[in-house]
Amino acid sequence: MSFCVLPSGAKTLRNVTVPSSLLGRPGDLTRTDLTIEDGKIASTDAGASAETAIDMKGAMAFPCFVDMHTHLDKGHIWPRAANPDGTFMGALETVRADHARWSAGDVEARMEFSLRAAYAHGTKAIRTHIDSLDGLAASSFGVVARMQEKWAGKIALQASCLVAIDKIFRDRGDFPAVARIVAEGGHTLGAVTYPVPDLKERLLDFFHLAMLHDLEVDFHVDETDDPTSDTLRTIAETVLELGFTNPVTVGHCCSISVMPEETADGIIALVAQAGLNVVSLPMCNQYLQDRYRGRTPRWRGVTMAHELKAAGVNVSFASDNTRDPFYAYGDLDMMEVMREATRICHLDHCEGAWVDAFFGNPARACGFDTPRLTAGAPADLVIAGARDWTELFARPQSDRIVLRDGDPIDRTLPAYSDLDELLSQ
Repeated sequence: MSFCVLPSGAKTLRNVTVPSSLLGRPGDLTRTDLTIEDGKIASTDAGASAETAIDMKGAMAFPCFVDMHTHLDKGHIWPRAANPDGTFMGALETVRADHARWSAGDVEARMEFSLRAAYAHGTKAIRTHIDSLDGLAASSFGVVARMQEKWAGKIALQASCLVAIDKIFRDRGDFPAVARIVAEGGHTLGAVTYPVPDLKERLLDFFHLAMLHDLEVDFHVDETDDPTSDTLRTIAETVLELGFTNPVTVGHCCSISVMPEETADGIIALVAQAGLNVVSLPMCNQYLQDRYRGRTPRWRGVTMAHELKAAGVNVSFASDNTRDPFYAYGDLDMMEVMREATRICHLDHCEGAWVDAFFGNPARACGFDTPRLTAGAPADLVIAGARDWTELFARPQSDRIVLRDGDPIDRTLPAYSDLDELLSQ
């Protein structure tokens, strides 16, 4: 049950606490009023007259979230495809074996379940990666198209193909056909990079197809604790060499955190120069990285978020996997991601607010509408009973209120039992 009940229609929410940057104001938090009319924010001024006014008693208000790195096609297969040992290779092999079950109906049911959860938690824009080999691309991107149509006006949905870098050739193999599917659907070209002997050639072939079809690109990069895995450097160098100007996103970038500091600093400088967008996935990375049986992990598995931000890089955080072999937990709840990223990456007690890493930064990286709380913006809000950051991060905020077009939505989450018949097959 929510901490308060809000009416539909026009109203003024008095005494709300808002991150100042989301109002375009200096400082950390601002106490003000939000007036809502015709589904939009009409005013952010305190003390405005209103026919219907509700004292929010300091409750925190945010725009709806942007979750820029997810895997909706993998989501919720854990009951039938659990990771045997919690390792990255265990996840990879288990998912590959489960591909045989990924009919369009199977993927669609699980994707629908995930979108229902994300919507109830307060997310309005998602990019999902789609496993695109093993004959999956045409079927799974067809599901994405149906979901885009079904969820239009609720969740803006993008998709990026996911193909191992050593399978990428410009004129042979499956990847040129995958690139055509991506282009025809207006999606993003994606790949997983790790050290291979001909990495530069494979990247040149990848970017050749990206330029041929005028596509944005999104990489999974160096998702390992091996300090010699530095494909991030080669990606940045290739972007600069080619003068590639479409948006480039790099996700994970784990190994940089275990490199010598001088080496990492050089790569970060290249990432900044190339204008890459970085997305960190703290919950999944902490789950998989530095996992060895009988040994306590020595690091948190995440990238150098603070150093990247200090260099001027656009840094975001996102959910990643949900109840699949790469991450056994999660619910596409960006409030949870914000809470856990703050704890895992020490986003508190530092200079400069990180709040945009869950809203404006991912929106800019993906080209989604930028979430904001200024006059004229859609009244798509997530409201928590907490009055400051420590109250917000101390509890899951499961009684939050979500407004879409100014009206409260039904936040009932889908029941896991809804998938029982599907996952038992």
